[in-house]
Amino acid sequence: MRAVPKNSPANAFRTTMREQRRFEILREPQTGWKKRGNGQEVEVAGRTMEGEEMTPVMGIPQLVLSNTLVLNGALFLGIVALHGLVEDNRFDSNSASIVLLCLALVLLIKSADVFIEGAKGLAYRAGLPEVVIGLTIVSIGTSLPEILVTSTAAADIPSNPEIADLAIGGIYGSILVQITLILGVVVAFRGVKIRPSWLKRDGVIMFSSIGLLTLFLFTGGALSRIEGLILMSLYIGYVYWLLSHREEILEDELSGNEHVERRLNRTTASYAVMVTLGLLLALFSAHHLVNVASGLAYSLNVPHAVIGTTVSGLGTSLPELAIAFMAAKRSEGVAIGTLIGSNITDPLLSVGLAAVIYPLALTTSSYALTTYLIIPATFVGTGVALLMMRSQYEFKRWEGVVLILIYVVFLALLLAERQGVLVL
Repeated sequence: MRAVPKNSPANAFRTTMREQRRFEILREPQTGWKKRGNGQEVEVAGRTMEGEEMTPVMGIPQLVLSNTLVLNGALFLGIVALHGLVEDNRFDSNSASIVLLCLALVLLIKSADVFIEGAKGLAYRAGLPEVVIGLTIVSIGTSLPEILVTSTAAADIPSNPEIADLAIGGIYGSILVQITLILGVVVAFRGVKIRPSWLKRDGVIMFSSIGLLTLFLFTGGALSRIEGLILMSLYIGYVYWLLSHREEILEDELSGNEHVERRLNRTTASYAVMVTLGLLLALFSAHHLVNVASGLAYSLNVPHAVIGTTVSGLGTSLPELAIAFMAAKRSEGVAIGTLIGSNITDPLLSVGLAAVIYPLALTTSSYALTTYLIIPATFVGTGVALLMMRSQYEFKRWEGVVLILIYVVFLALLLAERQGVLVL
C-alpha cells in the first residue's frame, strides 16, 4: 500500500480533527471567562493547553458547607437567640441592642455579598458583558442594604413617623460616606485616573439625582408616592440607556486595555441559591437593623437622623468600601464607577421605592439637623469630589486626604450640635 504523504489533505484533516477533539476533552471539566489583551471577553477551558488545572465547579452541597454560608447562618442564629434573650429581659437592653445592631449590620453586609456574587454568576452564565454587569447588578447589589433599610423603614412609618428620619438620614449619610470617606480612602491609598465619561455622564447624573431628591423632599413637605415613582422611573430610564448604549460604553471601558480574568467556579443552581438566600437574609437583617436602631435612638434620646447618617449610613456603605478598595488594589478602573453608580442608585431607586411604599416626611425633631447640616454637607462633599475629578481627570493622593477630612469635619459638627455647642 502506498504511503500517504505527511502534508496531504487527508493527513491534515485527521490532524485537525484530533486537535479539535483534544481541545473539546480539555475544556469539558469547567468553563470560565477570560479577557484578552484587547479587552475582549472569551470563554476559557477548565484546563489550559499546558495542563494547568483550574478550580473545579462547585455545586449546592459545596455551597452549603462553604465558610460564607456557615458565617451567615451563625449570624442569623445569633440574632434570633439574642433577640429572644432580650425579650425575656435577661440582658441589659441598651447593651444587647448595640450587640444586635452590630450583628444585624454584619449579616446585612455579608448577605449582600452573597447576593452580589450569585447575581454576577448568573449574569456571566447568561453571557452579559462585564461593563453592563458592573453598572447594573453590582451597583444595585452594593446598594441593597440601603434599599432594604429605607424600604423596611417606610413600611413602619404609619406606626412610628420618626423612622422616616432614619430612612432619609441613612440615604444622605450613605452618599456622604461614599463620596468623602470611602472615595478618600481609595484615592489616598492609590491615586486614580478618571475617564471623562465618568464625569460627563455618571457624575452629572449623580449630582442631579441628589438635587432632584432634595427638591422633591422640600416641596410639599414630603416625598410623595408620585415623586417616588418619578425617581424610580428615572433610574429605570438610566439603566435602559446603559443597556442600549452598552457597545459604546464597553469600547470606552476597554480603552484602558485592562487584563481581567474571571472564572465561573459554581453551577447555575448554586448561583440561584446564593441570590435567594442572600436576599432573604438581607431582608431579615434589614428589618432587625431598623427596629433595633429605632429603639436605641429612643432609649439614648438621639435623633433618628443622627443614627441614620452615622451608624446606618456608614454601615450600609461597607460593601462599596470593600469593592472599591479591592478594585483600587488591583488597579482596575471600577473603583470610582462603583461609588458613582451606587450614589445614583441610592437617591433614585432606594428612596423612590421607599416613597412608593409610604410617603417620606422629616419630623420636627430632625428637620433642622437634616436641612442645615446633613444635606448641605452631602452637597459640599459631592461638589468637591466632582471638582477634583475635573482637575486633569485624575485623583491625587492628597485629594483623598482632603475628602476624608471633609467627613471628619462633618462628624465634628454633628457632635457639636448634639452637645449644644452648634445651634441650628
